[in-house]
Amino acid sequence: MFESLPESKPDAILQLMETFRADTRTNKIDLGVGVYKDANGQTPVLTSVKKAEKILLDTQDTKAYVGPVGSRPFCAAMITQVFGAQAQTDRIRCAQSNGGTGALRILADLIKASKPNSAIWVSDPTWPNHIPVFKAAGIEMKTYPYYDADNCSVDFDAMMSTLKQANDGDVVLLHGCCHNPTGADLSIEQWGDVADMCAKKSLFPFFDLAYQGFGDGLEQDAASVRLFASKLPELVVAASCSKNLGLYRERTGAAMILAENNTNADKALGQLSVVIRSNYSMPPDHGANTTNLVLTDDALNKEWRDELEEMRLRMLRLRTAFAEGMRQRTNSDKFDYIAGQKGMFSRLPLNTQQIATLRDDNGIYLVGDGRINVAGLPEEGMDALVEAIASVL
Repeated sequence: MFESLPESKPDAILQLMETFRADTRTNKIDLGVGVYKDANGQTPVLTSVKKAEKILLDTQDTKAYVGPVGSRPFCAAMITQVFGAQAQTDRIRCAQSNGGTGALRILADLIKASKPNSAIWVSDPTWPNHIPVFKAAGIEMKTYPYYDADNCSVDFDAMMSTLKQANDGDVVLLHGCCHNPTGADLSIEQWGDVADMCAKKSLFPFFDLAYQGFGDGLEQDAASVRLFASKLPELVVAASCSKNLGLYRERTGAAMILAENNTNADKALGQLSVVIRSNYSMPPDHGANTTNLVLTDDALNKEWRDELEEMRLRMLRLRTAFAEGMRQRTNSDKFDYIAGQKGMFSRLPLNTQQIATLRDDNGIYLVGDGRINVAGLPEEGMDALVEAIASVL
């Protein structure tokens, strides 16, 4: 049965995680895996989440199935978080998903069923798992330039020039905030230009919103989606609760649809329900109900927003400290861009040999393309990290 299968290629990030765990050095630093870490290097359970889980433990009276689209209160709360409290929801529908990745896949399946000949354009670079997810859905993939590695900034002119060549009806994948892996985001003016071009060329926006609250703030990070919703008749959003609520292992996400009218919205949700039923039947309950409590209980919501803001500000402090340390050590402004980027990730201008040397000689682990998890930067030991990176330049 299985002898004809080819050898699988290990996921580079997951393989890096296993190599790090096997490293016995006490001074090792993990800048690779994309999870938030506190000052102790731990990924904590938020206090607001713990309190919500306690409420669930005390009050939940059934473990019955939740249905293919999941928890409707959770979906309503997520629509408000992403589209805003004042959004007109008659054209918006939502289904609970197995994490943000699950939302990407089921929305990709929906697009394939709706527009089987449409291609999807993804940024170069993008989150590596975007590629296998969309390929598995059978969608033709194309890329548009996004990041100018020489200047460590968005190459907006090249991005727009390439997307103008897309065919009517093609799909454009957009990182709503905190671009992964570069940390370089569009300005609100640039977002407006992209929205206008999508409207003019009848391109379909597909937002991956995995880091809402990690960039400029919870409301500000949804500005791109809300701007597009005000300008275009249709779009979809894959949202994740892994990062901003720390619910990585609960696999909690939302697949959201903005349709041209109420009727089309209902049809799209119906077909999305069919997709879910044929994939994994229905989603789990715990993370979604926890999220719903955190988003809708006034006291829990305030506590969560405070915790989320402290995570965001901590990453900004780490960015600034790292950039200042590299400026002092290298006597150049080559790394200043890191302080101005947003979210959990940035890219260092290092080649594969330099990255290997950092791992082998210093126990510093980062992804092969130079991506670092900013939350993994050490508050104590920043000088040693800076010294090690400067030594391989």
